[in-house]
Amino acid sequence: MAEQETSPGLEGFGKKLLSLFIKDVPENRPRPVVPQAPNNPVIPPAVQPNPVSAPSAPVTPSAEGSVDTKFVDHFASVLSKANQPGPDYFEFRETLKNLSNLNLSEDQQYQAAWASFRAMGGPADVSSLINSANQYLTALNNDQQAFARTVDAALNEKVGGLSNEQKQLQTENEQLAKQILELQRKIDANNGRLAQIGGEIDEQSRKIAQNKSNYEATLAVFVGQIKRDLLKLGEYIKQ
Repeated sequence: MAEQETSPGLEGFGKKLLSLFIKDVPENRPRPVVPQAPNNPVIPPAVQPNPVSAPSAPVTPSAEGSVDTKFVDHFASVLSKANQPGPDYFEFRETLKNLSNLNLSEDQQYQAAWASFRAMGGPADVSSLINSANQYLTALNNDQQAFARTVDAALNEKVGGLSNEQKQLQTENEQLAKQILELQRKIDANNGRLAQIGGEIDEQSRKIAQNKSNYEATLAVFVGQIKRDLLKLGEYIKQ
C-alpha cells in the first residue's frame, strides 16, 4: 500500500479508505450498521499463510452502532502503520472497487483485479496477497483488544465509582434512619444525591455503550470486507 497523508475528518487517506469498504460515504452523520462478531480469517484451499487470531466476540451493546468517522480515521492510522512497501491487499481492493461499476460478473471482477494487481508489480503468488490481508486483520485484532481495555477502564472509573458511592450512601441511610430526627436532613441530602447518581450512571453507561457500538460497527465493515475478499480469492484465483 502506498504511503498516504492524513488530514482532519474524512479527508485524505481516511476518506479513501472508507470508500474502499463502504459504498456510500457518509458526510457528517454516522451510518448505522448491525455489529457482527468477527471470526477467524478465512484461508482459501491450498493456501496456508501464517495463522491470525481474530478479534474476540464483543459483549452485545445496548445501543445500535454506527460507522463513525472518527473511527474511520483511527483505523486508517492503524492500517497505515501495518502497511508494507509495495503493492498489497489495499491496491488489490482499490482495483476491485474501480471495477465494481463495470458490467462484469463477480468472478470476472476478481480475475481482472488480480491481473491488474500483478501488472502493477504485485507478487505472482496469491498467498502473498492473502498474507497481506491477514496482516491487516491482525492489526485490527490488536487494536480491538487495546480498545476493549480502554472501555473496561472507563467503565470501572466512571460507572464503577458511582455504583460504589450509591451502595455506600444506601448503607449510610439505613443507619441514619435509626437515629434521632436531627439527622433527617442528612438523610434527605443523601437521598437527593442518590437520585443524581442514578441519572449519572445511565448517562455514562449510554455514552460508553454508544462509543463501543460505533467502534464495533466500524470494525465489522472492515473485517467483513477483508474476509469476503479472502473467500473470493480462494474461490476465483487459482494457484
